[in-house]
Amino acid sequence: MISDTRVVAIGGGTGLSTMLKGLKLHTHNITAVVTVADDGGSSGMLRSDLGMLAPGDVRNCVSALAEVDPVMGELLNFRFKDGSLKGHSLGNLFLAALNETSSSFDEAVKKFSRLAGVVGTVYPVTNEAVTLSALLENGEVIDGESHIGTHRDGAQSGIAKLMINPEKPKPVDGVIRAIEKADIIVLGPGSLYTSIIPNLLVDGVADAIKESAAVKIYVCNIMSQPGETEGYTANDHLAAIERHSYEGIADIVIANNAIIPESLKMKYAEENAYEVEIDAAKILTRSKLVQGNLMLVRNDKIRHNFSRLARTIMRLGGDVNYFENK
Repeated sequence: MISDTRVVAIGGGTGLSTMLKGLKLHTHNITAVVTVADDGGSSGMLRSDLGMLAPGDVRNCVSALAEVDPVMGELLNFRFKDGSLKGHSLGNLFLAALNETSSSFDEAVKKFSRLAGVVGTVYPVTNEAVTLSALLENGEVIDGESHIGTHRDGAQSGIAKLMINPEKPKPVDGVIRAIEKADIIVLGPGSLYTSIIPNLLVDGVADAIKESAAVKIYVCNIMSQPGETEGYTANDHLAAIERHSYEGIADIVIANNAIIPESLKMKYAEENAYEVEIDAAKILTRSKLVQGNLMLVRNDKIRHNFSRLARTIMRLGGDVNYFENK
């Protein structure tokens, strides 16, 4: 049964778009607030060539929420393998064309969403061309979203602070209002410093979350990310979000406790990615903690099971004590 629960999901990357596929099975009142700071791959090339905002994460969310023929859905994500278009996805190019005929990037996203038959709303978090920089614990600064996760090739130092340029960019009209009216606000899953936190640095977003009466949920990543969260526990993830917003931003933290096969752990370890430890006692000092089997393994890649995750989120949104009462 489809409810009228108002859900705002904040983030970017494959984590956010995957979760949206599950959430739209429960409510059509979904708002995705998506980072536009990507500067690598197809998005980076289009930013450089056309001066537009990064379309990739937005395209993924539109595709996830689209109610279109499956063939059209595949086309939106089709990526050219050869020639001058190598690396570009058709959806990114389509969005680039719409951007050329629109007064702003969010207007182009609205047109794209209508054409794709999107359930809910997809907002780029800002219309400003933002870039990211990471201040490392050793004082070094890494510029550019695509470089932040590769700093381990140089200094072996963790990220102390994420910065955005320009500082406090203006949010897109509708973003703050959606947060204010939400019943549930979800942060993640996704890259901590390059998908989730950038949204919180946009002017007014963190304040709106704080003032909202919604149930606020953080979905912790299952595995750490090289260059971003190596050695991070679940509480470290939460603490990093709080450093860039406010303490207590998550009423509930959702974490996977399914056992990861040793063969997969070894495969991920080769790329300096490890299972995120759930240090429950630290999290419970300010947030509730819900653990469960939320893992899906596909093509030797660990992902969140979007249907189980969505059910968990919707149940918690209706009753923050749901899992304590079971």
